[in-house]
Amino acid sequence: MVDGPLIVQSDKTLLLEVDHEQAGEARKAIAPFAELERSPEHIHTYRLTPLGLWNARAAGHDAEQVIDALLAWSRYAVPHALLVDIAETMARYGRLRLEKHPVHGLVLASTDRAVFEEVVRSKKVAGMLGARIDGEVPDSEGAVVVHGSERGNLKQALLKLGWPAEDYAGYVDGEAHPIALDESAWQLRAYQREAAESFWHGGSGVVVLPCGAGKTLVGAAAMAQAQATTLILVTNTVSARQWKDELVRRTSLTPAEIGEYSGTTKEIRPVTIATYQVLTTKRKGVYPHLELLDARDWGLIVYDEVHLLPAPIFRMTADLQARRRIGLTATLVREDGREGDVFSLIGPKRYDAPWKDIEAQGYIAPADCVEVRVTLPSAERMVYATAEPDERYRLASCTHHKIDVVRSLIARHAGQPTLVIGQYLEQLHELGTSLDAPVISGETTVRERQRLFDAFRAGDLGLLVVSKVANFSIDLPSAEVAIQVSGSYGSRQEEAQRLGRLLRPGPPLPDGSRKIAHFYTVVSRDTVDADFAANRQRFLAEQGYAYRIVDADDLGKALDA
Repeated sequence: MVDGPLIVQSDKTLLLEVDHEQAGEARKAIAPFAELERSPEHIHTYRLTPLGLWNARAAGHDAEQVIDALLAWSRYAVPHALLVDIAETMARYGRLRLEKHPVHGLVLASTDRAVFEEVVRSKKVAGMLGARIDGEVPDSEGAVVVHGSERGNLKQALLKLGWPAEDYAGYVDGEAHPIALDESAWQLRAYQREAAESFWHGGSGVVVLPCGAGKTLVGAAAMAQAQATTLILVTNTVSARQWKDELVRRTSLTPAEIGEYSGTTKEIRPVTIATYQVLTTKRKGVYPHLELLDARDWGLIVYDEVHLLPAPIFRMTADLQARRRIGLTATLVREDGREGDVFSLIGPKRYDAPWKDIEAQGYIAPADCVEVRVTLPSAERMVYATAEPDERYRLASCTHHKIDVVRSLIARHAGQPTLVIGQYLEQLHELGTSLDAPVISGETTVRERQRLFDAFRAGDLGLLVVSKVANFSIDLPSAEVAIQVSGSYGSRQEEAQRLGRLLRPGPPLPDGSRKIAHFYTVVSRDTVDADFAANRQRFLAEQGYAYRIVDADDLGKALDA
């Protein structure tokens, strides 16, 4: 390739020239093994990591395919040392394997005696292993019995040791239950079908799709393939009820076949939707609701918003390794750095689609992202400067000066359904009073939340002030404007989810044009508020969303420019 679209560098970064006529083919070739880091306007940056390369091996790609793709699409010679490193990194995957043994049950075996001895002598895994059974497993140089309950924990530990095990132990089918997609009034989109099939081929793993791209339908398609009892884990009760409504509307399931397992309701049905919160409720040192995991012989576990899995759920998931598992998310970014745990316990990434690709197909709305910078009045600036460090973000975020900016933005978008989003309850209640708008926070009952969200969807309510309870899994396709006044410090996850509230395309506008989402972040300049905003915006900038910066004192003129 003399003029390929890809530049492969020795620091393991891959630069893809987006405007090149062959960029699409090259992106498709490298997507299975390279992690997309940034995708601004012209050059997209990918990175080769051990986790990404092991992800590719788990999905059935070998080192030869990876190397051939780089050589085929690279504009310049690929560094030889990098090719060697790719081959050696990928060769680490599969030297250890988990298998079912007819006599001993679950066993860990290896074709490499030295690696096997290194691992079984590690203090991190010794307590998970039983008797040595060398010579009893065909085609192995060493084998040891593993307790069935340690399957997930062992995979986690081996990944951290740099020797990820290939899991051949398989899955139980679970209790059969008929589930079919009802596509009489709609059709599964091509990428949704491809995502579901990619998952089913591997039996476990993660599907990454933008907010608004229909991840629930991918979950429904996976359920239709499993034809089995299904446990769905979601972020909150409102999300649980949205899942139930979608499944009743899109599949052959009836309301009587779908149970809710939340703080207020404890139903166990062939399809049961449980909240992470109820499963992680701890009383007197124990988790009283964990029996739900054994309540039925589940054939499929669905993890909604898998990037938010709480730590106790990771421990539970370690016990569910015999079940088929699918994780759904808009971003695998985790602020706690536990992406490796997602890989070892849920499964490898099976499907990924860049946000801008789905936007180009018309399935999510284009977005205009604007940062509005306000200047703290002198008195507030002095209070901020002399405050303790842990108080400064609240002081900068909650300046009263932001209320005037929010009011101006709402007036500018009069008639467009608008969300005002924030972190601090005192600030949100002040905004609600000033704007004469209802406030939804953690204090709002589930019944009242649903009533307000329903009114917003129906067009009876055009303005809502919401806390972080609306960040995740809330389907508000009519929302066109979001104004963010404060956030969870520098959380990139949260920024992506908040923009995601606006990206559902909705019906065509009266003039036939497409909806454009307007996402505003109001930030106090020269404070930690601005520093955290820059970090939050990083993920969206990497997805190709460019922020404009305007001054609050020149708002109308700057936005019209």
